[in-house]
Amino acid sequence: MAELRFATLGLFHEANTFSPLPADLRLFEDGGVFRGEQIIEQYAGSSTTYGGYLAACAELGIEVVPLLAAFVTPTGVITGEAFESLVGEMIERLEDQGPWDGVLLNVHGAAVSEHFPDADAEIAARVRSVVGPEVPVGAVLDMHANVSRALVDELTVTLAYQTNPHVDPGARAEECTRLVLAAARGEIRPEQALVQLPLVVNIARQDTAEQPMADLVAKARELKSRSGVLSVSVVEGFPYADVPEMGMSCIAIHNGDRAQAEAVAQELARSVWEQREALQVKGITVQEALDLAVAAPEGPVVLLDVGDNIGGGAPGDSTEILAAAVKRGLSSLVQTLWDPVSARRCTEAGVGAQLRLEIGAKNPHSAGHPVTVVGQVKALSGGRFEEPTPTHAGFRYFDAGPTAVLETTDGHTIVLNSRSVINSSLRQLHSVGVDPLRYRIVVAKGVNSPRAAYGPIAKRLVVVDTDGVTAMGVERFTYHNRRKPLYPFEDAEFPERR
Repeated sequence: MAELRFATLGLFHEANTFSPLPADLRLFEDGGVFRGEQIIEQYAGSSTTYGGYLAACAELGIEVVPLLAAFVTPTGVITGEAFESLVGEMIERLEDQGPWDGVLLNVHGAAVSEHFPDADAEIAARVRSVVGPEVPVGAVLDMHANVSRALVDELTVTLAYQTNPHVDPGARAEECTRLVLAAARGEIRPEQALVQLPLVVNIARQDTAEQPMADLVAKARELKSRSGVLSVSVVEGFPYADVPEMGMSCIAIHNGDRAQAEAVAQELARSVWEQREALQVKGITVQEALDLAVAAPEGPVVLLDVGDNIGGGAPGDSTEILAAAVKRGLSSLVQTLWDPVSARRCTEAGVGAQLRLEIGAKNPHSAGHPVTVVGQVKALSGGRFEEPTPTHAGFRYFDAGPTAVLETTDGHTIVLNSRSVINSSLRQLHSVGVDPLRYRIVVAKGVNSPRAAYGPIAKRLVVVDTDGVTAMGVERFTYHNRRKPLYPFEDAEFPERR
C-alpha cells in the first residue's frame, strides 16, 4: 500500500476575553511560531499534541509534513493582524504543498480573535476549503475548549484531552492519527455528535483525578467501549471566554451510525448534567489559606493562586498572597513573578547585589499592588529550561526570558521572570537552584495546571480564591455574549435530544 501523506499545522491559543493584553503578532513571533522542520525540533519526543502526531505517523508509516505551528501563552483575544498573518500563511502552505490524504490540526477550541469569536471553527473551515470534503481532517482539542457545532462540522474526527492537568495530549493525538488514517483508507466512516450543555463548571472542580470529574471521564471511557463507538470526550469548557459556546460539552464518534453517536453523547451529557451542583464550589480566602499553611505540621503547603492562573490567561504577577504573607510576618515562601523590570534590575546589579525593589503587579489589570522588598540577588539565568516528563499540555521546552532569584530579608525567595511561563514544571525552580522542598509555602500560579508537578511534593494543596482575570467565581465577570439560560447563572434545563 502506498504511503499516505498528511499535513500537520495549527494555531493554538486559549483566549481570555477579560484580559486586556492582546495576543498580537509580536507576542506570537517572540518564540511561539515554528515552521517546517522547526516543528519537529520543538515538539518531537514531547507529550504535546504535535509530539503525538509525529510519533504516530512515524509508527504507522505516514509521511507527515509539518507546515506551521503557532502558540502563545494564554492571554487576551488574538488581534486581526496576527490571525490573518498566521492563518493566512498556514493556508498558503497547505495549498502549495498539497495534495493531502489527511490533515492533523492542532487548535485549542477556546480561541477568540477580534473578528472571529469562534476562531477555531474559522481555521478549520479554511483548512476544509483547501482540502475539500473527502479528505479527513482530525483535531485534538484542549479539555477547556468551548466546542461549537461549526467546528465539529468542519472536522472528520474531533477528540479532546481527557485529563486535567492535561498529561494526555500526546496519547490523544496518537488516537486521532489512527482514526484519520482509518478514515483515509476507507476502513471507517466517522459520524460525530455534539451535545452543548447549558452549564459552566467552576475552574476548581476540573481536576479529573477528583470528583465529580473522575466519574465523568470514567463514564466517557465506559461508553467508548461499546460496539461501533470510536471515541467519546467530555469537555469542560473555558469560563473566561465570553462567547456563545462557553460551557461544557460532550462529543461522541460512531463508525457509520450518527443516531448511535447522538445517543452516546446524550447519555454522557445526562451524567454531566446530574452533577451540575457538584461541579460548583466556593474557595477560601488568602488569609484562610495562610492560616492553613501556618497550622500544617510540615511543608511545603502549595497555595494555588486561582485568580492569577497563567494557564488561563492571567499575567502571573499578582501579589495578593505575597503581600499578605509579608504583612503577617510569615517567612519561608517561594513563588515566581512575571516582572521584567525587576528581573532586568537584578541582572544589571549582578549576583550578590543587595537591592530594594517594587516587585509585581505592574500591569493595570493585575491583582494587588507592587510589594516593596529588600533582598540579595542569588542567581541569574537566561530562563530556558527543559522538562522531559509529561506536564500540563505536554510542553517540554520553556523560555522565561532573563530570570533572577531574589532572596528577601523577609525570608522569601522570588523568582523574577521576564516572560510569563505557566507553573507546570518544577524545573522552573530547579533550573535556577531553588528547591521548593525547603519552603513551608509554595505559591503556584494556577489551579489545575501546576498539579502534575507540584502535587507530588505538596503536603497539602490549597485552592485560594484570589482576584484577577481568572478568578474562581464566574459571577464576578460581566458577560455580554454567553448563552442564556446558563447554569449556575440561571436555572436551566437539560437539552433533550431532538
